[in-house]
Amino acid sequence: MKPKKSPQQNPQADLFRAELQNMINPSHSLVKLSEVVNWDQFNQTFGESFNSEKGRPAISTRLMIALHYFKYTFDLSDEDVLHGWVENPYWQYFSGMKYFEHKLPIHPTSMTKWRNRIGEAGAEELLKQTIEAGLKLKAIKTTQLKRVNVDTTVMEKDIRFPTDARLYDRARDRLVKEAKKRKINLRQNYNRLAKRLVLKQSRYAHARQMKRARNCTKKLKTYLGRVIRDIERKCSVIDGDLSALLATSKKIHKQQRHDKNKVYSVHEPDVDCISKGKAHKRYEFGTKVSVATTSRGGWFVGALAFHNNPYDGHTLDETLEQVTKLTKSPDHVFVDRGYRGHDYTGKASVHVDKVRRGKTSNSLWRWMKRRSAVEPSIGHLKQEHRMDRNRLKGVIGDQINAILSAAGMNFKKLMKFIRGVLLLFWAMIVIQAGMPSRQPA
Repeated sequence: MKPKKSPQQNPQADLFRAELQNMINPSHSLVKLSEVVNWDQFNQTFGESFNSEKGRPAISTRLMIALHYFKYTFDLSDEDVLHGWVENPYWQYFSGMKYFEHKLPIHPTSMTKWRNRIGEAGAEELLKQTIEAGLKLKAIKTTQLKRVNVDTTVMEKDIRFPTDARLYDRARDRLVKEAKKRKINLRQNYNRLAKRLVLKQSRYAHARQMKRARNCTKKLKTYLGRVIRDIERKCSVIDGDLSALLATSKKIHKQQRHDKNKVYSVHEPDVDCISKGKAHKRYEFGTKVSVATTSRGGWFVGALAFHNNPYDGHTLDETLEQVTKLTKSPDHVFVDRGYRGHDYTGKASVHVDKVRRGKTSNSLWRWMKRRSAVEPSIGHLKQEHRMDRNRLKGVIGDQINAILSAAGMNFKKLMKFIRGVLLLFWAMIVIQAGMPSRQPA
């Protein structure tokens, strides 16, 4: 059924419970921000994904949105954000609660199900509302949306570093477990032998005895091939989950060192190997993400995940399309030299970073020098807003995590802006109170 209404909308009072509005500071940044966010727009957007007649009433939309804002603003897991919610009256007030609650509002798995329900479009709505809230508070000026900086980065997946030996053993182990669930009697599962071989292989490789290490890897590959063929012989009807696992295992078994589009994880087969030329990290395993920020202010107006590691220039068109959908079409776009030969054909002027030759005007050159301001914004996005290692599953998890990370950073900037305005207001009052009054002559 449709989500429940916010408890704040219930006019009936409870004499034995403490109301949040009597406990909190009305000048707190979250209290002010709760008055600016368009909650009705959220209810209208997300209400379409629920059946109005069947099932029990869903969790309040405002509560779920608030929990995800807190999760990505303060870099918390699903479990941690719920425990923090129980302790923090300001979080509860922002979530639409009327009374202070002492119990967890939902089970942590409900957040995963809700993210899968809203998808990429729902995550974009959360990002869009942070931009609109900034415009209402005048933290974002409309002129700032005319110029954006665009860049790409790598959002690493939460997987272990891939090696051939570990991949062979992991794929074999998963197949053995799935066969056991379906009561398929394998001729041999190699659990004991494979465990010893993985340890031997890692020790030989550490001791630089590469010939012995390669022999262990070959045996692990042989074990995987035997298990694959044994399951195919003894299972006449293969269901969808087992079929997908078999396809992934076969690809791991057949892939060679110099093949393209290899599998680097059994449970995350869509992970890409990306090399950005970093001195401390030659290869990164995850997804390429394109982000767009305002040239002034550093507000995120777009974040999009791209699979199969496309060329940076070929991501520009889709990125600016998302920016237009969330805000408006920018007039000027500033990018680095990795975007030479881009595919963008829109109305905005794309300025690729270059060495100044004398023909560039001073005003345009000042804006081009601000292109690098997107770099520290990406750093904050990774270190403080959960883009360093993506823990959400699948392709849809990559898309949602990238967008919500940008929404979390915008939300944090909004809170900081409100605190700054309040401090300035109180400073002006103190200064005026301390000024001596003029005496008439």
